[in-house]
Amino acid sequence: MASVSSALPEGNKPALRRTQTEATSDSYPGTADASPFDSPLERSASNTSLSSLASDNVKTDKAEFGKLLDTYGNEFEVPDFTIKDIRDAIPAHCFERSALHSLAHVARDIIYLTVTFYVWNKYVTPEYIPMKAARVVLWGLYTFMQGLFGTGLWVLAHECGHQAFSPSRLINDTVGWVLHSALLVPYFSWKFSHSKHHKATGNIERDMVFVPRTREQFASRIGRLVHEISELTEETPIYTLIHLIGQQLIGWPNYLMTNVTGHNFHERQREGRGKGKKNGWFTGVNHFNPTSPIYEEREAPWIIVSDIGIAIAATALIYLGNTFGWSNMFVWYFLPYLWVNHWLVAITYLQHTDPSLPHYTPDQWNFVRGAAATIDREFGFIGRHLLHGIIETHVLHHYVSTIPFYHADEASEAIKKVMGRHYRADVQDGPIGFIKAMWKAARWCQWVEPTEGAEGKGKGVLFYRNQNGLGVKPAKLPKTN
Repeated sequence: MASVSSALPEGNKPALRRTQTEATSDSYPGTADASPFDSPLERSASNTSLSSLASDNVKTDKAEFGKLLDTYGNEFEVPDFTIKDIRDAIPAHCFERSALHSLAHVARDIIYLTVTFYVWNKYVTPEYIPMKAARVVLWGLYTFMQGLFGTGLWVLAHECGHQAFSPSRLINDTVGWVLHSALLVPYFSWKFSHSKHHKATGNIERDMVFVPRTREQFASRIGRLVHEISELTEETPIYTLIHLIGQQLIGWPNYLMTNVTGHNFHERQREGRGKGKKNGWFTGVNHFNPTSPIYEEREAPWIIVSDIGIAIAATALIYLGNTFGWSNMFVWYFLPYLWVNHWLVAITYLQHTDPSLPHYTPDQWNFVRGAAATIDREFGFIGRHLLHGIIETHVLHHYVSTIPFYHADEASEAIKKVMGRHYRADVQDGPIGFIKAMWKAARWCQWVEPTEGAEGKGKGVLFYRNQNGLGVKPAKLPKTN
């Protein structure tokens, strides 16, 4: 078993381990791969070379940040390595992509879907299984299995969006558009916003996925003053459960239609497309509107192509519903679709939400720090086989997103030697631990704020706090008028 370096000392941290592994362009039509070349590091990095990044003085003076405490109460240190250190540690063959290999996995997942559909419709019938209760259970299992297989295809389309699927942009975007459209995902729209997420991961004002509320935003949401947050009583577990159910049930379509969990600083959009716009319903901030401030003007035509893909898929679903009956379509497609949404939200949420993870204000953020503010988890056979390792190798993915999933384990092992204590993984209890982590994240991670008493640069490093008496207590602030 490979050891894992972490800032969590023994006694406070959850069990951390990994399974031992076996041996930039902005051109048509955009890409979701991200690197420091087009990510700001307190300056425009669009013109920054890899060699200049290598020569950057990234060594951090601990005194400049003071004592930083994550939610567990463990002392945190800001990463001090470079992206060149990361890339140089990865074996060269890990960067190689194969269209044939990737397409074989697409074919495999489609075969899983097709065979399951055939077997259930052929044999899970009153003729073969007279007991109705047994058929209900088996059809419930069908929706769960198809949801996993559908999520597998979603992940392969995600590979396409990062240009990790093959060396051909045409193959990548064609396959990605077809697969995501079939799952009612606007492929290019998602790809562009997802690229922005990778270019600003952990940036409290620029990230596009599961941006946590600040203390001020949390206080405003519940109608309290900022200084009163430290005095709040525990949130009832039933409220946490209801929130989680809502997040898992409608979180993904809500994100597509309202940009919920994405940043809300659209006024800063450089082309002026975000003037007067905020996240929410009917505000124009969504993944279907070509004029949305999420996108640049040059990306607008591809938003329309994404919408066309959704329209084609919707037309096909309406035809199938009218032909075979909507009750059948509900079981065949829409319940598995909800499972896909569930897994997508759960995976993304737990990749970026954990008591050990920091977030950064813009003045303290850079690409290396942001990419390290992610965590690997373990989901066993389902995660590594059906979901193509997206859960187990996410930290590596944020540093070099063009590495294909079938090389990601080996590359992950390589970068751990560079990241050392800055690498995060929580694999305790495997798949069960993954599910339990959702509850833990919901209870422990309610908002972010600086460590109490932080000075200087330390004020720009934010950690999760909560009202539930878990981990480090919220800072006590003086009363404000």
